[in-house]
Amino acid sequence: MGTIIDEDQALVAAAVKGSEQAWIDLVVRYESRIYNQALRLTGNSADALDLMQEVFIGIYKNLHRFRGESKFSSWVFRIVHNKSIDLARRWRPPVELKSSEEPDQLAKIPSTASDEPDEQIAQEQTNAQVQVLLGQLPIEQRLVVELKLFQSQTFEEISISQDISENTAKTRFYSALKKLKDLLEKNHAMP
Repeated sequence: MGTIIDEDQALVAAAVKGSEQAWIDLVVRYESRIYNQALRLTGNSADALDLMQEVFIGIYKNLHRFRGESKFSSWVFRIVHNKSIDLARRWRPPVELKSSEEPDQLAKIPSTASDEPDEQIAQEQTNAQVQVLLGQLPIEQRLVVELKLFQSQTFEEISISQDISENTAKTRFYSALKKLKDLLEKNHAMP
């Protein structure tokens, strides 16, 4: 783990000094994680790509401000957080996805399903349902769920990246889980 942190800091230092290759390496290293987070936060690929672009522009413009006091990934996902909030204020609220919308993008959400076609279809439907349910959470809760479940961050790391207390991170996470559970039960109760 220390190696990745050291590699990130070396790439940042080189990119700040003008190394185009170091910048490209940073983008390649983080683009799929940022895109997947953006997709889960926005609910569709077009908005996710817009958010990802905004994030990379923000990283590029502010790279010289990274002081190495935290992990680079924490700093990056703080920028994702800020851009997500900015874009959520400008954009319409997420809409429920119909089964014909974005099926190949939702299928990119990591799954543990086997290669059996019926299991893949079931997993894609589950991913779509999770995406719709996540879209019904307030953005602050969605961000904490994203960081905890999909980015595997600790509550301490979340508190640092979100500039909130650890207790607030826990409260948002567990409140979101309760809301997701309630929404799931409500959806299954519907005929």
